[in-house]
Amino acid sequence: MALETATFGAGCFWCTEAVFQKLKGVSRVESGYMGGTLENPTYKDVCNGDTGHAEVIQVDYNPAEISFEELLLVFFKTHDPTTLNRQGNDIGTQYRSAIFYHTTEQRDQANEMIDNLTKELVYDRAIVTEVVPVSDFYKAEGYHQNYFNLNSGQSYCAFVIQPKLDKFIKQFKDKLKPEFQ
Repeated sequence: MALETATFGAGCFWCTEAVFQKLKGVSRVESGYMGGTLENPTYKDVCNGDTGHAEVIQVDYNPAEISFEELLLVFFKTHDPTTLNRQGNDIGTQYRSAIFYHTTEQRDQANEMIDNLTKELVYDRAIVTEVVPVSDFYKAEGYHQNYFNLNSGQSYCAFVIQPKLDKFIKQFKDKLKPEFQ
């Protein structure tokens, strides 16, 4: 079966990348920028907060091994989709919660999941996740790629990403690649 692509903004792309890299069926995760107006933005441009871009990950996955719905579950369980333009201490529109859909099926599944999570009162506040069409993806600078795996001793990795990964691994043990089980 051919690979499909999903694009998510869930705060800092270092955190999101580290989570999705561990999922069975995911063959590639790239950090980058999407949803803004500036062509070929840099990290500095995006951090200024006036380009409109979100930090995102673009995921290539095998739908025979992991479904888009399963990716959505991981997305919603590994960040706070109720905080506008913020995840933890990371504040700004570049850290917004967003699903950039590649197909109408992805759009419909994302909206259905948001509706279900809302009806089930999973969160005590409204979900603010944007569900918007995919736009130009700009790959982030090389030092942002595979960041956690290359910098796990760095303080942000140890105090922010590692606890998120530990929680994720407990919740999704059956969805992990064998080397992470």
